[in-house]
Amino acid sequence: MPELNLPRVAVVLPGTGSDAHFAARAFTAALSQVGVDVIAVDPDPRRVVGSYLDALTAAADRNGPILAGGISIGAAVALQWAARHESLAAGVLAALPAWTGDPVDAPAAQSAMLTASRLRADGLEAVTGAMIETSPAWLGGELERSWRSQWPHLPQALDEAAGYRGLDEDEMAGTTVPVGICAATDDPVHPLAVGTQWAALLPHAALETVTLDEVGADPAALGRGCLAALVRAPR
Repeated sequence: MPELNLPRVAVVLPGTGSDAHFAARAFTAALSQVGVDVIAVDPDPRRVVGSYLDALTAAADRNGPILAGGISIGAAVALQWAARHESLAAGVLAALPAWTGDPVDAPAAQSAMLTASRLRADGLEAVTGAMIETSPAWLGGELERSWRSQWPHLPQALDEAAGYRGLDEDEMAGTTVPVGICAATDDPVHPLAVGTQWAALLPHAALETVTLDEVGADPAALGRGCLAALVRAPR
């Protein structure tokens, strides 16, 4: 791997309904090999985005420039924070980006809203059971743990995520921070087309791909993909 001028610390943000445990598994292995300490953030389900922004800013205040990383909505928040705090962002690690700008019609946003509605109507146990039955085993186990930890505020957290507006196309084109993107080739909720679009719009970005089976077997595939893309990103 080529030499990178990396900071000491990375802050990594989970996806919608997920938690710090999965974010740490996704990013720690790759970053520890290049001497970067990882702070994985548990969302406050009552103010998901606010809690993410607070964690990024607090880490940068303590350590100077950081890597900002995340999965799905975590990737979008990390990118937006970095674009607005470029002197504090050494780079962005964006795994499974879900949409660009407005979430309208995005599969991930629609899924979050539907899940929130079902949780309010049917309760945690029924919806969790149905999710486990229809999800890959690894994903069902991850979400069962994180959903329970965020209950009873989970529907609120899902609704907030579904309404989050990330950087639009013009804002991405003006972002100077280097970005490493890792997208899945077979994830209908986080379409490869979004990762490809981010890589095309961001001036200093590159894209690596994985499959969901690879992520299920080893979540660290996401972190390795993001870091490999960051290495290749044009400076």
